[in-house]
Amino acid sequence: MAEGLPGRGEAAPGDHLQTGYNLWLVGHQVENGRAPWRDPYSFQPQVEPRWNLAGWPFGWVYWPLERALGTVLAWNAFVLLGFLGAGGIVALWLRQLGLRRGAALAGGLAYALAPYLQTQWSAGHLLAWTALLLPLSLYGVERARRGSWWWLVLSGAALASIPLSGQLHLSLAAIPFFCGYALVRLRWAVILGVPAIAAGLVAYVLAVRDTTGASGRQFRQVEFYSADASDFFSRSTDELEKVVYLGWTVVALALAGLVSLVLWRRYGMAAVLGLGALIPILLALGSNLPGYHTLWRILPGLHHTRVPERLMPVACLALAALVGLAVSRLRWPGTAAIVAVLLLLELPLGKFHETQADGNNRAYAALRDEPAGRMLEIPVLTAGSQRASTYLYYLRQAPREHPSGYSTTAPLAADRELRRLRRVPCTNLDALGVRYLVVHFDRPSPCGGTLLARDGPIAVYRLR
Repeated sequence: MAEGLPGRGEAAPGDHLQTGYNLWLVGHQVENGRAPWRDPYSFQPQVEPRWNLAGWPFGWVYWPLERALGTVLAWNAFVLLGFLGAGGIVALWLRQLGLRRGAALAGGLAYALAPYLQTQWSAGHLLAWTALLLPLSLYGVERARRGSWWWLVLSGAALASIPLSGQLHLSLAAIPFFCGYALVRLRWAVILGVPAIAAGLVAYVLAVRDTTGASGRQFRQVEFYSADASDFFSRSTDELEKVVYLGWTVVALALAGLVSLVLWRRYGMAAVLGLGALIPILLALGSNLPGYHTLWRILPGLHHTRVPERLMPVACLALAALVGLAVSRLRWPGTAAIVAVLLLLELPLGKFHETQADGNNRAYAALRDEPAGRMLEIPVLTAGSQRASTYLYYLRQAPREHPSGYSTTAPLAADRELRRLRRVPCTNLDALGVRYLVVHFDRPSPCGGTLLARDGPIAVYRLR
């Protein structure tokens, strides 16, 4: 269950392969008696084992799934659990706010079916799963208001886990939103924003500093990914990152929910949810929003981002809460069921496609039985090329150090080495400890060697 990109006889590329690899590493490392937060295989031998922040916290959920179901079924189950977790946690939070069960479930469904989150799930972006940590943190605040103060530990851990999982962009909106909510609902809980900010700084130092992403992005990248105002009301957007359609049912009910809060004189909650929806929507316009370029340059953290829409989960959550509040005010029988049907009809799961997986490649299986030595994938791809995600996926079938990797925050030394290998792939291989070539796309080996195995367009060679 992914984007459905063409695989050309191999596993189709996509960020779902990168996310699956990062999640798989947690269990794999533990089973081998190593630190679950490290990646000992990518970009070797240029750097020390990298920090695998993306394995936290969901790698611990993925591990038993992968062991029980295998690579492909585990991924599909993980996607479905993401929908269930997102909608379920929002419904639990709304129940704590006093909403009736049907209204809370309608709000949860509005969040789970939000087109932006659907698209992120289909692309395999960990952002979609990390987004459920924000309503979990709000749920902890509500439980603490009822006298169970230890729930603040869960709340703080969930909030801090957003940046610790590597989702620093989402943190720029999630932490302020949480603090605003805490000021309205449980003033003392705002202090939980401090460890969350500290977690963001730690994540930056461990995973971004001294990498290709440390110098910030170029604004032309922001311009490329910026949404248009029409994208919020149109289903026709094809660019993955620009899918920000809100749904007419959601918009109408959210406005009704906001009005009801004002009429109840719950001005604090109205301000938090209203601004929580409005600000990420405006910022998603990116370069199409007057003054955004200035904000992008001066606002701490924003200069390192290139996709303005990555704040949208906060807006989706605020809108979902307002949907639940609107439904709770309608006392007609079957209202929640009618709203659920409308949401299912208007926000269908149309972003998922059958995607080639190649879960058991015989060429890589042969490589598992070979003596120690690093491997080099041909063609050599730069660290930011999405096609390199395929190399991470196959690495799970035959774990072995390699100079390659897939990351927009690659170590500088590794990035330089990969660019050199792209120009002259057969030089300095002995110094790198490369003993095996894995050639993709049915190409001949550019460096010679003895053919060990072939499966479809993939061949493995042993070098002298």
